[in-house]
Amino acid sequence: MKYLVIGAGGTGGCIGAYLAKAGKDVTLIARGPHLDRIRENGIELETNWQGTYTVAPIKACDTEHYDERPDVIFVCVKGYSLADIVPFIKRITDKNTVVIPILNIYGTGGKLQVLLPELLVTDGCIYISANITGPGKIKMHGKIFRVFFGVRDPAQFRPVLKQIEADLNDSDILGILSPDIRKDALQKFSYVSAMAACGLYYQVEAGAVQKPGEIRATYIELLREIQALALAMDIHFDVDIVHFNLDILDALAPTASTSMQRDIGQGKQSEIDGLVFEVLRMGAHYRVPMPTYQRLAQAFSELAQ
Repeated sequence: MKYLVIGAGGTGGCIGAYLAKAGKDVTLIARGPHLDRIRENGIELETNWQGTYTVAPIKACDTEHYDERPDVIFVCVKGYSLADIVPFIKRITDKNTVVIPILNIYGTGGKLQVLLPELLVTDGCIYISANITGPGKIKMHGKIFRVFFGVRDPAQFRPVLKQIEADLNDSDILGILSPDIRKDALQKFSYVSAMAACGLYYQVEAGAVQKPGEIRATYIELLREIQALALAMDIHFDVDIVHFNLDILDALAPTASTSMQRDIGQGKQSEIDGLVFEVLRMGAHYRVPMPTYQRLAQAFSELAQ
């Protein structure tokens, strides 16, 4: 199996590093000094449970010079960059290539499938807290590393999906071929959307949300509003997403934050439309009141411009 990971940030960089460490045939698409450092030295992973170590060598390339034909593509770019990579994907794939979007934004797989009608595009999501700290360097803020993926229509199932699941698990990534990816993707979205909105509104990292008080209560209210939205969408979680997400949150390093919050803090383009304002649009569509999201979104109105 030949893997390609488009985007070598906290998400894609870790997927690529773990696959490479396990001896899988994987190439990372990156750019600039980050690409140069990965080519020279591999990826340096900083953790608080295994210390800091380097995974090398790792194949890395830019989109212009990649000339292989991957069996599986993990798409790990930001939501606003999705359309930009479609021509590249079309150039390097054939009808047997499987595309797995691992993005923060809910519903990405369906949108990408429309743009890539000849390919199988699954839905996917990831549980990880990691970010680039410098060229070729990634810090992981917790041990959690789970990748869920699956087809929206059971008729689209292919045996290769089981091999992808096996390869992920062989690489110390908890890979789960989901029988209900719509549910699993929304469950993951509930965490990152609520955390991004809460962290940005209060200008705090995970440590402040881990403590009892107003900030944690706001986070819980955001989760409950997405839970109500899920019911309106006829999506039924197997867990109490409040308790489930609090367990994830409380296991993170106090310095953890979302990429949306970091991007906005650095004056970069962000995924705020898909992570916050899209929730309000979904609420309006399904006629679900979302007063806490509405209150926070009002404070973000200038950021949406």
